[in-house]
Amino acid sequence: MTAIDVEDTAGPTTVSFDRHPDSYRHWRLRVDGPLAWLVLDVDEQGGLVPGYELKLNSYDLGVDIELYDAVQRLRFEHPGVRTVVVTSGKDNVFCAGANIRMLAGSPHEWKVNFCKFTNETRNGMEDATEFSGQTYLAAVNGACAGGGYELALACEHIVLVDDNSSTVALPEVPLLGVLPGTGGLTRVVDKRRVRKDRADVFATRSDGVKGRTAVDWGLVDELAPRREFTETVTRRAEELAERSTRPPDAAGIELTPLRREETPEGLEYEHVSARYDRGAGTVELTVCGPSAEPGDPHERGAAFWLLALTRELDDVILRLRTNEPELGTWVLRTAGDPELVLRHEAAVLDGAAGDWLRNEILHYYKRTLKRLDVTSRSLIALIEPGSCFAGVLLELALACDRQYMLDGPPPQIEDEDSDERASITLSDANFGPLPMGNGLTRLESRFYREDDHLAWLAKERGRALAPADAVELGLVTDAPDDIDWDDEIRLVIEGRRGLSPDALTGMEANHRFVGPETIETKVFGRLSAWQNWIFNRPNAAGEQGALRRYGTGQRAVFDRKRV
Repeated sequence: MTAIDVEDTAGPTTVSFDRHPDSYRHWRLRVDGPLAWLVLDVDEQGGLVPGYELKLNSYDLGVDIELYDAVQRLRFEHPGVRTVVVTSGKDNVFCAGANIRMLAGSPHEWKVNFCKFTNETRNGMEDATEFSGQTYLAAVNGACAGGGYELALACEHIVLVDDNSSTVALPEVPLLGVLPGTGGLTRVVDKRRVRKDRADVFATRSDGVKGRTAVDWGLVDELAPRREFTETVTRRAEELAERSTRPPDAAGIELTPLRREETPEGLEYEHVSARYDRGAGTVELTVCGPSAEPGDPHERGAAFWLLALTRELDDVILRLRTNEPELGTWVLRTAGDPELVLRHEAAVLDGAAGDWLRNEILHYYKRTLKRLDVTSRSLIALIEPGSCFAGVLLELALACDRQYMLDGPPPQIEDEDSDERASITLSDANFGPLPMGNGLTRLESRFYREDDHLAWLAKERGRALAPADAVELGLVTDAPDDIDWDDEIRLVIEGRRGLSPDALTGMEANHRFVGPETIETKVFGRLSAWQNWIFNRPNAAGEQGALRRYGTGQRAVFDRKRV
């Protein structure tokens, strides 16, 4: 894989998410039997863009991209790893959090997207602990503040060095006038169950909390003297590893470099393509079904269709979110044989409970769908003859804000009697294994608290549903005929273009997540919404705001009106 962080293309500078441990600038990955060590040792001069130094193990998007790559590789390439220790390679500092100069100098959309990606990476660590038997342990061997403590919070167990100086802190409110942007407030009270009054004290103390108080309040799990720190961490990591069901002798599969062609007109992968229409502000995303029988995922490795597709879909979502913020409407299509899609799905689902690789593929696809769910773009699915919206790929349509299904032959075919028609197919994949961040399936979110309707849908599994059936079952927004199809879709897309992007982002985020709140929905909804607003307020981002004046010796000037 390329080691280049920022690529020069015919258009504006773009960010690449390709990484490999051989070319990491900020992390060192070491595997020792059932234990892996992820050591953060940030290159101060290795910022993703010019204009700031990454001092005190502070991080930017480039540091997090490497972390994301490492988390993925540990799950697929190192199935024998049962505990992952996250620690620092620098003396007396674990991590100072997100780089303040980077945040202060970045445009608003960059800050928000950075926080979103960082949150998703933290969630991926927790997902590995919960579903893969690969437990994360934070070995906090120095000062740990802001996003650094949020990194530790994503771990299942936190060991803090007891040296009378090292603290954990969330200093964003008192020092920067913003919020801990990657789940800190939520995880402190929801995950670690810190009492809300103590959480209030903690989040308004710039100097943080250390030693026995940090343990008593639940901010960390245990202390270890510096002279015994490595021994204590190793012992605890080994104890956590003993609880895992991860196969000790399994052979991993290599996550080989993605094959991708990038042009000013779009992105082309083996199974996914993205075509840009800058005038309309749209991206046409097409996902291709498999072309052959599934075979054994272990033998196919990274070429196994569902894994290869997921990696490409993951990459295209990240690239579009980061590099193409003005392409606000994504139109999703599929192409292929729905029966073949279902056979590939069965090759994963039928053995996921007892096979580590099938389990990893399933959960990776789940996480990628979640990434789509929280993407601030209008998502429209077009279901046409030749589509393969079946089972796992039907989830793509269900993730969209609207679904349109062509009731008739393809517009380019003049024969009205053609038997080429669109269909969709429900499968077991739509009823549990791929939940959203709210803990519900996309069908449960679509038909919230309509148990009778969901039971009706469950009986329709495995049957190709024609447009009339899909409309009756409530699975599509509309099913225009072939005469009206082109005009209807054009009006839908043009109508989206005429609306406020900010209002659309808020509306879509509210509609997509119904029902109970979880840590994920709080982080991506409540916390992100407030942070988004605060990032725009002069108290934080104005010339006299806290974010701008941090480190200058000047105090921030606040507008004292509560809004």
